[in-house]
Amino acid sequence: MDDAEVMIGPVNLAARVDEALAVQALAFGLDEDEIAVRRHIVLRHLLCRGARAYGATTPDGALVGFVYGMPNDRTHWWSTVVEPYLRATGTADWLDDSFVITELHVHPGHQGRGLGRELITTITDTAAEPRSILSAIDTESPARGLYRSLGYTDLARQVHFPSAARPYAVMGAPLPLKRRN
Repeated sequence: MDDAEVMIGPVNLAARVDEALAVQALAFGLDEDEIAVRRHIVLRHLLCRGARAYGATTPDGALVGFVYGMPNDRTHWWSTVVEPYLRATGTADWLDDSFVITELHVHPGHQGRGLGRELITTITDTAAEPRSILSAIDTESPARGLYRSLGYTDLARQVHFPSAARPYAVMGAPLPLKRRN
């Protein structure tokens, strides 16, 4: 499949949650139990104020990537977990007036071709907030390289989420995100 034919646009993620989670499972290595838990989380997130999603869809309608996010809310679980780490690095103010990228995943067969970049820049271009935050596994990876190329920098590292085996980094970037020259 030529990724030039893949279209990026708004997606009804609630209606396509199982298809999106199948992509996430392949990209992130989730088992059936983790998928079931994440399904409820995604559907709950989509009810939050300002939540929106974009998908990467092939001409035959298959979802090969997605991103979703929302204006950050300090009362949400993610913010309550990362706040002490950000406070320790003097960056807790990033939790205010930020658009959080909740999930970004591209099917492994379509990775490395710019779809993740297009998904994240498309969704953040719709944000009214002046900056964006996200968390990513705290290891050198193509995802972290992508985020750095877009202007994200580490705000806190070695962030431990309950039930996550590996530590995460919280990253932030001013909006709009950097574009390739």
